[in-house]
Amino acid sequence: DVRLQESGGGSVQAGGSLRLSCAASGRTYSDYCMGWFRQAPGKEREGVAAIDSDGSTSYADSVKGRFTISQDNAKNTLYLQMNSLKPEDTAMYYCAITMLVVTTTLYEHEYNYWGQGNQVTVSS
Repeated sequence: DVRLQESGGGSVQAGGSLRLSCAASGRTYSDYCMGWFRQAPGKEREGVAAIDSDGSTSYADSVKGRFTISQDNAKNTLYLQMNSLKPEDTAMYYCAITMLVVTTTLYEHEYNYWGQGNQVTVSS
């Protein structure tokens, strides 16, 4: 199994920045895709960004140019740098990993391990 632990959420004013981290432990895989998802109150969970084991990335249109996904393979850690935050970015953010799909994907049903979630709140 793979265990994922997020950190780095919190509260920030609009226009500010936050960086989320997701530490992976347990079984390791050479081919995978890791992603960040978010769920706002009353809304469905949506894919935000993904990165595969080759370093290819993809982003939701709503965060392109503001968010950057990256990974540190030596530390088994995934990051999401969030800049120019908006109140509509307020949500619970989850990291996830899949070995079922090894190219970037933002479809949550394709992921098989999830973190517990970390709250991000952006005030206007």
